[in-house]
Amino acid sequence: MLLQRSRHLSTAFSAARRPLISLARRHASSGGASSDSGAAVQRLGLPDSSSKRILLHSCCAPCSGAMVQEMVEAGHDISIFFYNPNIHPKREYEIRKEENKRYAADLGIPFVDADYDTEEWYRRARGMEFDPERGGRCSMCFDMRMERTALHAYEHGFDCFTTTNATSRWKDQQQVNKSGLKAAARYDFTPYYWVYDWQTDAMTRRKYEINAGMRFYKQEYCGCSFSLRDNNLYRKQHGQPPVRIGGEEAGVGSRYYVDPEADAAEESQDEVDAFFASAVAEIPFDSAKVLQGRQRSDGADAANEKTNNW
Repeated sequence: MLLQRSRHLSTAFSAARRPLISLARRHASSGGASSDSGAAVQRLGLPDSSSKRILLHSCCAPCSGAMVQEMVEAGHDISIFFYNPNIHPKREYEIRKEENKRYAADLGIPFVDADYDTEEWYRRARGMEFDPERGGRCSMCFDMRMERTALHAYEHGFDCFTTTNATSRWKDQQQVNKSGLKAAARYDFTPYYWVYDWQTDAMTRRKYEINAGMRFYKQEYCGCSFSLRDNNLYRKQHGQPPVRIGGEEAGVGSRYYVDPEADAAEESQDEVDAFFASAVAEIPFDSAKVLQGRQRSDGADAANEKTNNW
């Protein structure tokens, strides 16, 4: 989720909801095809039906649901790899990680908790502090996370790897895949990076059905301190409350996913395209000048606005 807007979004999906989580559980426990009331479940379809060991880099639980379920239903041996040193502050990082672990445990899937290597992430981000969403800083962020994912996949004998970053329409899928392919090339594509269109209407709808069923925490910004900074500045200019980290109340909207149709509609391709087309006009400020002197802190003084005022 990038910038939550205050206007009401019309619902776009009226298809009946299916018991997705229970189906995935039954498949995982039985090792066979799931069924509901005697009828076979119609999967969305993956390009290769042969069973594979897949390392799935996960940015967060809400982006993982549909991808994980499809892989489980297809009979793949999947492990979730959580490596996201971009997420700031540490409290938000821990919340997102725990939600991811909860979902993995619910499906009986191995969860790999990788390092929170923030210093290296900020080192790589130097000079890109004011890049726009989908710009060079995002490419750096994808590169860093895919490099570590590919290394783990290579060292532990996985057939392939991919990332949940590719499922969000707020992300440039080609930009994400480019980072994955570059990382795979380091090991002569063994393991290879799985390129697939995870942003279809069906996948988006299923993702939000699972999110509501699991009542996942609904984050209010992409993750890094720069996206948090820009999000809060946008909200201030539009008279909206700032982002709230944790707790039962969100700054804008609901704290948990509860309405699949509304959430899927908010990530419709038309909504996303319209947002990016108008982004420059909607945020008319010199961010480097406005934000001069801002600083961050992950330490004990993180709650102090003077030392952590991104």
